[in-house]
Amino acid sequence: MNDIYQLAIRPLLFNAVKADPEKLHSSTIRTLYWLSEICYSPSTRWVNQRLRQSFCLFDKRLEQNLFGLHFPNPVGLAAGFDKDGVAAPVWGSLGFGFAELGTVTFHPQPGNPKPRLFRLPEDNAALNRMGFNNSGAVNMAHRLTKVRNNLTLPIPIGVNLGKSKITPLETAAIDYRDSFRLLKDCGDYFVVNVSSPNTPGLRALQDATMLSSILEALSQENLIPQKPIFVKIAPDLEWEAISDIIELAVNYKLAGIIATNTTIRRDNLKTRFIATGKPPQEEAGGISGAPVRDRSTEIIRYIYKHSQGQIPIIGVGGIFTAADAWEKITAGASLVQIYTGWIYEGPWMIHRILEGLLVLLEQRGLTSISEAIGIES
Repeated sequence: MNDIYQLAIRPLLFNAVKADPEKLHSSTIRTLYWLSEICYSPSTRWVNQRLRQSFCLFDKRLEQNLFGLHFPNPVGLAAGFDKDGVAAPVWGSLGFGFAELGTVTFHPQPGNPKPRLFRLPEDNAALNRMGFNNSGAVNMAHRLTKVRNNLTLPIPIGVNLGKSKITPLETAAIDYRDSFRLLKDCGDYFVVNVSSPNTPGLRALQDATMLSSILEALSQENLIPQKPIFVKIAPDLEWEAISDIIELAVNYKLAGIIATNTTIRRDNLKTRFIATGKPPQEEAGGISGAPVRDRSTEIIRYIYKHSQGQIPIIGVGGIFTAADAWEKITAGASLVQIYTGWIYEGPWMIHRILEGLLVLLEQRGLTSISEAIGIES
């Protein structure tokens, strides 16, 4: 089925919306929302069973219990795909071991002007400058509360929190706190996103002092029951800044670090022109996919070594194959996330990665995926 996607379905989809990949994304989200609705309707629950038979792979060797949550497998959906959480019920039926919704901001916002999402096909990459377009924390809280009241979701659901564009950097901590307060009962874990390059000044919040103020505000709000909180960092940080964040993670007893977000670097890109007619070097935004693979793995290995394996890491960036996922896990990631790879490789990608991870475990004589974490760091 993966070959069918590669040879027939993907070319059809990509060519049909060649000028605007965001249209394909919006169409996909609408379809997934529809699937979410029918999968749990009493008269059409067979659809959910069919999806799980097609896309899911269940094996005890892939399961983990981390920060109080059970993960049926280590491959999750990265933030950015389901910004408003409209497809929350269906991600577990598509093979994911967990899903991260958002980025959501306290204030609803339209994001940056279009066009703002581009493919770099020769690089297996995407360039985006979406700008946290979402319907706001109130709407997500309402939607997820309704879901939680009616369903028991089969996988952990994370919520990625960003700063509203209209909120000054000086009051960013309040903005994050207010979103967290609204959504605390809706998510299984939360992520402080201070690393997107597409909101002016946001990456300045990775500074130890500013990040500390955000984490302090969240810690005061994160009372019983306490929710696991992560911070998501950029691949463009210097080692000293990463060390500062590791120290903050320890001091604030964070659940872990997500490494990494998109990159603003443009090194060695093969795609000469994107849909605007300009080379990607001349367009603003963050690049995801294969170009960030090595740097994100390098940062995972650094965090694992400098924390002596005591800080859980979720690895993101350039995962297309089981070998890519294995590289990040053996460098120190407990879990991994995909987004761009899913777009290029299709919905059967997760099953293929999980099958490959089981083969790699057998080749190493390991009995569970947790035994592979950090073995090559």
